[in-house]
Parts: sequence; structure tokens; C-alpha cells
Amino acid sequence: MRAIWKGHISFGLVSVPVSLYPAEQRTDLQLHMLDSRNRARVRYERVNAETGEEVPWDQIVKAFEYDDGNYVVLDEKELKEAAPEASKSVDITSFVNLEEIDPIYFDRPYFLEPGKKGEKGYALLRETLKQTGKAGIAEVVIRTRQYVAAMIPRGDALLLMLLRYHQELRSASDLALPGSPADLGVTDKELKMARTLVEAMESPWEPSEHHDEYRGKLMAWIESKIDSGEIQRGPDAKEAAAAPEPINIMDALKKSVESAKPARKKTRSKKKAG
Repeated sequence: MRAIWKGHISFGLVSVPVSLYPAEQRTDLQLHMLDSRNRARVRYERVNAETGEEVPWDQIVKAFEYDDGNYVVLDEKELKEAAPEASKSVDITSFVNLEEIDPIYFDRPYFLEPGKKGEKGYALLRETLKQTGKAGIAEVVIRTRQYVAAMIPRGDALLLMLLRYHQELRSASDLALPGSPADLGVTDKELKMARTLVEAMESPWEPSEHHDEYRGKLMAWIESKIDSGEIQRGPDAKEAAAAPEPINIMDALKKSVESAKPARKKTRSKKKAG
């Protein structure tokens, strides 16, 4: 696994060198679009919506649509000036009770690994968070984008959980949601029966028991088609190289020794002649 970012954790006057690693891996199947006539890839083009003509890269600008069909164009200089200053620091600004963070804010997890001579500070922060039940609220810039994050202990690791900003979340206030159970005629007997059902279905959380069945079925079909030779080559397909014959190490050693004998004889003859 390769680190995507290296820097340090900063809280108070303490600085801990760390490396950042993704804590998730996407397993979505990527399906390509092909032309059914010759199995060539179908690619997207930069097309002008009015003329239908392809637009060269040097003629493309970025803009914000503030009203239907009305835009504010931003040039590259403005975009660069608005971008957060590149930083290699996870700056913890405060500590909060972990249970206070609504799970709806959790976005993407990353592992933090201590750098050289950072083990002591790393362990100190990790154990302090464990004992206090706190999460460190931090600001960090990753790949030119600024994030707010929660630093959480997870086993022997520190987990940096990127959080969604408040403005990224929608309110449920506009939804037609039911009111109190009593107003809807739910009886105490029904509530008691529902609780009994929940308790009967209670079990420990085992994430490994849950699988993406859709992906599994597709992969099974894809593998069976490959095994049966039911594949279709596109015009740019390359022939697979023939698998090399397995090497017999003993034979290779013997041949190497035999080829080395004439060289030895020549060396000895030169020494005698000298």
C-alpha cells in the first residue's frame, strides 16, 4: 500500500510525523461502452451543446451557473488564488466527545502511520483519545482540497475520518415524515411486540458476512465467459504473450557450468603462455 500524503499531526506544541493511507478500497465493476458493430471503445468528446462541434482543450473555461443559462466565468488565476494553501499538517483545533459526532457527517476513512521517531507521540495521542473517548477535530489539505476531519483511535491505529461540511448535508425538514406513534394509533402492546422482535433478531455486528451480491454474480458470469472462450476482441486488442516454459533450475545450472568451462580453459592457457 502506498502513502498518498506525508506530513505531521499538530496538536498544541506536539508534532508527530505521519503518512496517510486510504482505509477503503473500491470494488465497483467498471463496465465500458463498446460499438456493437466492431467492439471498439466508445469515448466521450468535448462537444459544444449549440454547434455539435468538438471543443479543443485550449478553448475550454470553467464557470459557475448562478441562474438558468447564466454563468460566472472563473480564470485559472482566480481558481489558484481561491485554492487552499498546500500544507503537510493535520492541525487538530479541538477535541470533542466522539459520540457527539452524528454518523451522517462521516465521509471517507484514512489510516495514519507514524514516521521515523514519531512512534512515541503517536502512541501518546492514540491512548489519550482511547482513555478520554474524545476525537480530535482537525483541518487538513489533501490533493489541493481542504477538509475537516475527525481523528479517532482504532485498535493500534489512528484513523483520520474525513467529515462532510455542514452545508453539504440536506435537511429532512422538507420530507413528509410521520409524527409521534401515539398520534398514529400505535399501541403500547404493538411497541412491546416490536421490541421483542428486535431483541430476538439481535446479533453481533459482523461486517464480513455482508457481500455485494450484484458484483459477485456479474464476476461469476464474466469469469465463466472467459473460461469458455466467449470473449470478443476489439480492433486495438493485443495478443496475449505465450506463457514461458517453466525453467528447470538444475538444467540451467548445469548449462551455466558447462558454458563456463571453455572460458576457464582459455584463462589457464593464457597464464601458461605468459
